[in-house]
Amino acid sequence: MAFSASRAVLFDLDGTLADTAPDLVGTLLELRRRRGLGGLDEAELREHATRGAIGLLEAGFKDIDGIEPSELRQEFLDHYADHLWVRSRAFPGVDAALARLADAGLGLGVVTNKVEALAQPVIERAGWIRRFGCLIGGDTLTRSKPDPAPVIEACRRLGVTPSEAVFVGDDRRDVLAGQAAGVRTVVARWGYLPSGEDGTTWGADAVIDRADELDAFLGLPDRASVPGKTRRTYGQR
Repeated sequence: MAFSASRAVLFDLDGTLADTAPDLVGTLLELRRRRGLGGLDEAELREHATRGAIGLLEAGFKDIDGIEPSELRQEFLDHYADHLWVRSRAFPGVDAALARLADAGLGLGVVTNKVEALAQPVIERAGWIRRFGCLIGGDTLTRSKPDPAPVIEACRRLGVTPSEAVFVGDDRRDVLAGQAAGVRTVVARWGYLPSGEDGTTWGADAVIDRADELDAFLGLPDRASVPGKTRRTYGQR
């Protein structure tokens, strides 16, 4: 299926554009260390990175007497804010894919449940500050994914209708939000999918294993750049 009529591509951040699990999990392990607890298998914790601070805390402090994971949220966020681009990196092929999409004249946006104050520095340190026309964080609106409102708002800011947009993410919430908003959805299977799931049962329009597979779905080989198109950063509403 080719989405050659698309004018914009929206992306989830953690687990789709950037592999942020190393620093998210690292923060969790630091909080355990402060409490005299041993380490955990980082590989087993990766899939929880898409669940945010509370999800990771629940996974890392499960059934430990005297510790309520939700009470550690602020400590988690404070440490993570100072260590959010230590081992985090763009997933393979993402930088090149973003460049090709931008050169093809497509508007680009980020729709994440990460709060803006943490999402923006990740985007900046990844070198993408000029790539995206908007950033919708988990606290930008009163509702977050799987509610469709953030996706609809991203389309509005990019000046496209939902039917002209594609949303790429690695979580079922991305698919649900995109479907409810009326955009086409793509599962990024390289992300933090739950164990035993591959995204094929989520009802998305497509499931891909590499970022460069977006080219074929968007019909990029046959597209010409849009003459005179001005690229806006998300600071230019």
